[in-house]
Amino acid sequence: MRGPTTPNGALLDASTSPVAAALAPDGELFPLALGTNVFGWTVGAPTALEVLDVFVGDGGRVIDTADVYSAWLPGNSGGESEAIIGRWLARPGNREKVVVSTKCGQHPDAPGLGRASIRRAVEASLRRLRTDHIDLYSTHFDDDETPLDETVGALSELVDEGKIRWPAASNYTGTRLRQALAVADRDGLHPFAAVQAAYNLVRRGDYESDVAPIVDHYGLAVLPHSSLASGFLTGKYRGDAGRGDSPRGGRALSYVTPQNQGTVEVLVEIAERQGVQPGAVAIAWLATRQNVIGALASARTVIQLEGLLEAADVVLTEGDLASLDLVSTPLD
Repeated sequence: MRGPTTPNGALLDASTSPVAAALAPDGELFPLALGTNVFGWTVGAPTALEVLDVFVGDGGRVIDTADVYSAWLPGNSGGESEAIIGRWLARPGNREKVVVSTKCGQHPDAPGLGRASIRRAVEASLRRLRTDHIDLYSTHFDDDETPLDETVGALSELVDEGKIRWPAASNYTGTRLRQALAVADRDGLHPFAAVQAAYNLVRRGDYESDVAPIVDHYGLAVLPHSSLASGFLTGKYRGDAGRGDSPRGGRALSYVTPQNQGTVEVLVEIAERQGVQPGAVAIAWLATRQNVIGALASARTVIQLEGLLEAADVVLTEGDLASLDLVSTPLD
């Protein structure tokens, strides 16, 4: 059975990826998934609600958050992003338009991936999101102090209870991901159906060599995070541009190497030829990768979002893909 494709034709097997099948009943996936770590942090509720309206209005379906967003901000306790999304979901007709993805394991009131912590976390997320179920529920980071049997079992219980549709894993190594899938198979539990992993044009090696083989073998859906490399792949930080302008700018500059600068130059050339932003091309490239159901990126304004949404209009030729692959393949 032929599965959903991205705008550039990357194939997903709908027979083994229920997430892909649910997202793309018409056979084509939207390239952008909206990350909302900035909601309740650098983006207030009025702007965040407008961003959600525009994203969904333009065809976006996956909204991703986490219960810990944004506990690091003085005065916040965690869950601020979920609460804003909950306000949007409560509007008539909105809930059925989207796939809601959130994560557990990092909230100060529900740390780790033990059964009790997961159950406490999911109930709090459901209240903040104002919904009776979460579509994708991810373990935010691995917890090597909790047996995988307990974590996988707790998530499987939540599926049986109708509180989540699909368990997922974020930031797992390939070894731990394989072990967790083996536990589910051995015990007849609901397995992880999706993976979130750091993956972009200047950060390919870890995912492609370690996680992708397991993802491909089991047909898991993939939501790459760090899709724009802290903004480096927007082209903003070429040369001396943007140096020291923000903490994010400092993270972006950590990617500055001759090879990575060359990758950005190719992105810029393709973007200029197609009349879109370089970041849109970076997202479109991720959308061509096997099993990717949407590249995660956040936007602080509607204008920023509109630049990312241009990814839906990008068509990468075989020559474009070959050029990007050549310039971005990790050096030995």
